[in-house]
Amino acid sequence: MISLRVLCAGLDDVCMNDVNAESAAPGALPQWDFAFGAPAVRGVLRATPEDFAVDEELGFAPDGDGDHALLHVRKRETNTEWLAREIARFAGVKPVAVGFAGLKDRHAVTTQWFSVHLPGAAQPDWGQFQCEGVAILAVERHRRKLHRGELRGNRFRLVARALTGNLAALETRLQQVVARGVPNYFGEQRFGIDGGNLAQASAMFEKRTVIRDRHKRGLYISAARSYLFNEVLAARVRAGTWDRALPGEVLMLDGTQSFVQCDSVDSTIERRVAAGELQPTGPMWGRGRALSGGEVLALEQAVLAPHAVWRDGLEHVGLEQERRPLRLWADGLRWSLDSAAATLTLEFALPAGAYATTVLREVVASGK
Repeated sequence: MISLRVLCAGLDDVCMNDVNAESAAPGALPQWDFAFGAPAVRGVLRATPEDFAVDEELGFAPDGDGDHALLHVRKRETNTEWLAREIARFAGVKPVAVGFAGLKDRHAVTTQWFSVHLPGAAQPDWGQFQCEGVAILAVERHRRKLHRGELRGNRFRLVARALTGNLAALETRLQQVVARGVPNYFGEQRFGIDGGNLAQASAMFEKRTVIRDRHKRGLYISAARSYLFNEVLAARVRAGTWDRALPGEVLMLDGTQSFVQCDSVDSTIERRVAAGELQPTGPMWGRGRALSGGEVLALEQAVLAPHAVWRDGLEHVGLEQERRPLRLWADGLRWSLDSAAATLTLEFALPAGAYATTVLREVVASGK
């Protein structure tokens, strides 16, 4: 039975393995469990930036008027935050006047939107903006600044080359991804090079260092929070319950940030979860009472028991308990396999806060 206790939860879009109980700083990240077993195929990923193409989907149209210029930009091998600063410099405004909805991969070709606050100021001649690898595709007016997470999602076109292994198994694996989705892990980029963000989080939570830079502090906090989520999700994958409901589940209404609490599981719940209408969730740790109960709460407590320092640290920085879906759907997944050229092309869309590399890892392992 479901109790209709609807909770408002903002999924952590800004803001990531215990190596030895609570305090040891991790080295290499763990290989979190695969839903369908390790891929039978290996390949070269991002042989060129064009092999990782991302198009941002805001989910709303520009207002057509207002104090903000809304720039639709295509960039190649360009860091989002660096480009935001270059836009501010060209427009003669402070960096805080430039907003964007999400960070995009640097080693890629991406399109995304930036807002520039220009109250009472003349519109710059954006045709004169020159930055290697960057093109301004359109300029619109808008009434509000773009904020992190203020997007519907992203559409991807990914190419894996020099494929080796059992290519005949790719079709079966891709059909599994279509039918069941993939575990919604945070991607490796969340944790920094060799898990460096996690080492910094450990040092910060154990009071071995003080991080004064707010941006870096946010990265380290998010890394720890995301790591705890991945650990719980990996345990659910090992148990075979990452895409089905358990007693005490907090179920997300698909496509929303609203939840219902499931005290027990019946055939209606099973059907709605299987159809993707309801999504099992895992904890984004913070202060307050745990949102799950029953069997789910017992599992989460067991997995997170060794991480008391991180849990306490996340609570003390003011984060509240939230939930994130355990399952990720690659919407509209299409693929093309060129066996002669040993090349696989994937196209799909993901919601905000999800990682294309999380889909790709279930299909093709990186490297020859």
